[in-house]
This record gives sequence, C-alpha cells and structure tokens, in this order.
Amino acid sequence: MKFSNLQAAVASAALLFCASAVNAQTVLKLGTVGFKGMPIGDAIDQALIPTLEEVSGGEMIIEPHYRKSLCSEQTCGEQANQGLIALWTSSTANFGNFGTALAVFDLPYIFKSIEDADRISSEWLAKKQCDIAAEEAGHVCLTVYSRGGFRQLGNAHGPVHVPDDMKGVKWRVTKSPIEYTLIKNWGAVPVPYDWAQLYQGLQTGVVSGQYVATPWQHVAKLHEVAQYFTEIGGSWSGNQLSMDKRQYDALSDQQREWLHTAATAFGKHVQELDRNWVNDGEDAIKKEIKEWYVPNEEEMKLWRAGAIDAWLNAKGTFDPATAERVLQEQDMTDFIDQLKEAGAL
Repeated sequence: MKFSNLQAAVASAALLFCASAVNAQTVLKLGTVGFKGMPIGDAIDQALIPTLEEVSGGEMIIEPHYRKSLCSEQTCGEQANQGLIALWTSSTANFGNFGTALAVFDLPYIFKSIEDADRISSEWLAKKQCDIAAEEAGHVCLTVYSRGGFRQLGNAHGPVHVPDDMKGVKWRVTKSPIEYTLIKNWGAVPVPYDWAQLYQGLQTGVVSGQYVATPWQHVAKLHEVAQYFTEIGGSWSGNQLSMDKRQYDALSDQQREWLHTAATAFGKHVQELDRNWVNDGEDAIKKEIKEWYVPNEEEMKLWRAGAIDAWLNAKGTFDPATAERVLQEQDMTDFIDQLKEAGAL
C-alpha cells in the first residue's frame, strides 16, 4: 500500500513537472496574409520563428497562421486587441485603422528608392513611429518593411514620360484616396476596378493603365497586355509586424528582448527577400515589354507636383518635422520647397 502511494506521488509529481514545463513555454499566435513562397511568409519561416526559438532556448515560440487562414489585415489587428492572437502583419495603410503613427510611410515620394526606404526605416524612422504607435494604437509595432517596393505605372495606351501623357486615359485605381488623388492630378481618369479582373480589363480596353508594385504586375502578368512602363515610384508598399500592447506588456523584460531580436532578424531578412523579388520581377518585365522609361530629374519634378494634394489631404496625420527630416536625408530639397510653397509641409 505504501509502495502504491509512493508510485502515485511520483506520477503526480511527474504530471506537475510536465505541466509546469508546458506552461513555461510562451506560444505567440501570429496571423498574416503572407505565405511561404513570398517574401513575408518566407521571412517569418526562415528568420522570425527560428530566431525567437533559438535566442529563447525554446521558451518562446511562434505559431504562424498564413494566407488569411485566421484573419485579413484589419481583422488580424482586431483579433490581437481581443487577445485571440498576439502577433499580426499588415500594410502600413491598413494599420491606419488603429492610429496614424505609420501614416508617414504612405506619403507619396517620402522615399526616393527602396534602398533609402530600407536604410531610413531601419536606422531611426521605424522605431520613432513604432514608439508612437504603442501609445496611440494599442499595438507595439516591432518593425516596418517593404512588400513589393514602389508602385510603377504600366499601361497599354502608349509611352508615358510626363503626366501630360496620361491625360484622358482611363486608369485603374483602388479605394486608396492617395492613389485616386495621384492618378487624377496626373491627368488620367481614375476608374475603380477589381484586381482579379484587371488583366481582362486592360486586354479589352475598359481601363488602359494601372499603378501597381512591379513584382505584383509580374505575378499577375499584366505586362503581357500593358507594354509601356514608367518608373515614377512615389507610393512605397510599406508593411509592419506588431504585437498587441497588453500582451506585450505582460511579457518579462527578457522575453521582450528575445522578441525584438527576432523581429530585427525578420526585418533584415524580409528586406533582402523583398528587394530580390522586386529586382527579379522588373528584370523579367523589361525583357518582354516595348518600353521601360526612367524620367529625368526635371520630369520627376512634374510627377512629384502631382503628389502635393495628397500631402495636403494627409495634414494632421504626420509630424511635418519628421517628414522633412526624411526628405532632407535624401537631398530632396526641391520637393521640400514644393511642399512648403503649397502649405503641405
């Protein structure tokens, strides 16, 4: 009888030990529209997950849910607030549903190049704006990164070198107010049109142009029916990785350090993967189209002038001093003068 009691005590202790071990492991559920085979999904799989597991010695792990299996971008943020998930990704534009801290990333022509966007975001801008987001939005933004680089103009109408070449041409737009303003100010006729139908729309002439990040144009094979491209940049495809603030605050200092280490590794890796994705897409497009035009600086002033109204409409959602610092670090003094003259900065 005593032996049986001893056995029971040992078994009970073993169960308690196992339960304690299980409870000691912190599992962070992540919801994302990204998926393996694309930069965001691959960076989660190849950098975020293994780095967190390595630095924490397996005490913290991430449970990823890819390809909208749990939520779309906005609903992922809502589910994080509800405690249903911990981590989530979205465009910086969709983060705007929770606050304006990341709105500066969506200003047209805030960045001149992918390299400038990566450098400035990594050096100081992402941390500065993410600190604001933590207090304003109820989400701790861990890193900001690109998903497809810049939007570029592609069209089936003909060569477009300056905005006047777009006058009267039907141009597909999304629901983005910034995109609508840009296309309208450049002289084209903005036409809201579904992404899934865009290839056919360009093919049949319902619309003649689009303003989409080039790797996505390549994925959708839009260059097959829109053979004239113009590298005007402007709208950077910013994305972010965040954690619900209440769940973040519940972590220990050590756990937060582990998480930030993993987020930094993820940010660096996704930048590299994304840049390669952009370059590969553009190289493939250039081999098959009639023209890829790169405007000179005088022509770029005309393109940037079309963005002034978008900046004016966004006043109050960004800190002018921060935006001016970003532009100054890229020697964009002419654009600063244009914005100040219009009262946008």
